[in-house]
Amino acid sequence: MSSLITEDEISHEKELVWLEDIDTLDYVRQSLDRLPTRRGKPAYHRDGRMVGYATLTTSAKASRSSGTFRRRVFWLLPHDRDTEPEGLYATGAPAEAVDPRTLGVGVKGRKTERSEGGPPSDAMRELGITLPL
Repeated sequence: MSSLITEDEISHEKELVWLEDIDTLDYVRQSLDRLPTRRGKPAYHRDGRMVGYATLTTSAKASRSSGTFRRRVFWLLPHDRDTEPEGLYATGAPAEAVDPRTLGVGVKGRKTERSEGGPPSDAMRELGITLPL
């Protein structure tokens, strides 16, 4: 889950690769997957679809026990808001979801009012604050 990802775990990221236009997505799910390589598009074994992934620098060390690298993968399930706008996540978002506009290399991202399914609050609009924060 996104709240369990620490800055240290993603400190060796080199690039975030997006397979879709993230400007059209209110949220993406993120996870740290154990992958056999530092770079390249990883295999995807979940329902739904992968929308992006991180690549790592050459200084990233493999796990001593498994020989794998921990890399972020960004994904969506068939019942997520982009596919079913009036469905389960019409408001709110899954625990591992973050607004993709708040993500960056080595930046874990966070939820925003937009990712939670709501418009900016009146106070935000009055102050001229736009999402993401």
